[in-house]
Amino acid sequence: MNHQRIPSIFPLGLALAAALCQPLAQAKAPSRAAAAKPASVVPAAFPQDATLHMNQLNADTAMPVLAEGARGVAVLRAQVMLDRAWFSPGEIDGHFGGNMKRALQAFQLARGLATTGTLDDATWQALAQPQAPVFATYLLTPEDVAGPYAPLPPDPVMQSRLPALGFQSLAEAMGERFHTSPKLLAALNKDRPIAAGQLVVVPDVLKTQPQPAGVTSLRIDKSDSMLYLLDAGNKVVGAFPVSFGDEQNPLLPGGLTIISKVMNPDFSYDPSLLRNPKATEKVKLPPGPNSPVGVAWLGLSKQHWGIHGTSEPSQMARAVTSGCVRLTNWDVSRVAAVVSKGMAVDVQS
Repeated sequence: MNHQRIPSIFPLGLALAAALCQPLAQAKAPSRAAAAKPASVVPAAFPQDATLHMNQLNADTAMPVLAEGARGVAVLRAQVMLDRAWFSPGEIDGHFGGNMKRALQAFQLARGLATTGTLDDATWQALAQPQAPVFATYLLTPEDVAGPYAPLPPDPVMQSRLPALGFQSLAEAMGERFHTSPKLLAALNKDRPIAAGQLVVVPDVLKTQPQPAGVTSLRIDKSDSMLYLLDAGNKVVGAFPVSFGDEQNPLLPGGLTIISKVMNPDFSYDPSLLRNPKATEKVKLPPGPNSPVGVAWLGLSKQHWGIHGTSEPSQMARAVTSGCVRLTNWDVSRVAAVVSKGMAVDVQS
């Protein structure tokens, strides 16, 4: 996966007739900046110097037994380790929630451990063996700070006139780059100036382990809202939280096939296919991380359906869609890197 900063202007992709992938109006998702408040994730006071702060965080290598509901630096460290190992907890926020539990169970299964969903000593040891320190400093560049960033208009017709559906703020761009809640990044850098040339502390997700070799198929398990990468022996080698449709546009169990792969796609907005359209005319929306289909589209053999990214990473496995399968932009990019046309997708209830 290419972890370089996503540009604000994207090359034109394929026009998609995938309007069924719009999120449901009843499940209005908060903005990325409104992710869960990590009040107990980092201490209230820490060194102003970013390098010293990073070193102090990395020096805390305690491996306590952790279960769902826990918060803190140890949870954050485990989330980064899981993310690097291709077992994604979704948006990293320092909170041991359902997505992290399911990612942990998948990791335990892949490593031959008891699938308890609890961070015990054996799981910590398996996670930590190949891992570098999980916190790093990042030097903000003039390009990072300059953007361009601008709020997106809610009207799809107005959105269609933009060159790209880019990031709306530096916080949003940084959150996506480091797979992290913008509020967590703010907490890690409390009172630290956000300016070009400034060092900031970040979860170091860029040290991703090599992509799993020999991925031959995908499995989408509706019971736990996860997408699994499988090898030729049907062994799980990666896992990612997903959102999918409700009973009105259900993702039915059975076999599908990947028929296309498009990076940075545009999106065909068709109000006739939507329950609560925001416009009355068909328009083509430009590519970008805030596109309804995010930064990648993996077309499925069911018409109008696909596996794609999202503009709301905090909502993975929490909100339903109108049909398609959604992942965070960083996770769909990783999935796209290991799949090919013709690959089987097994949907299980």
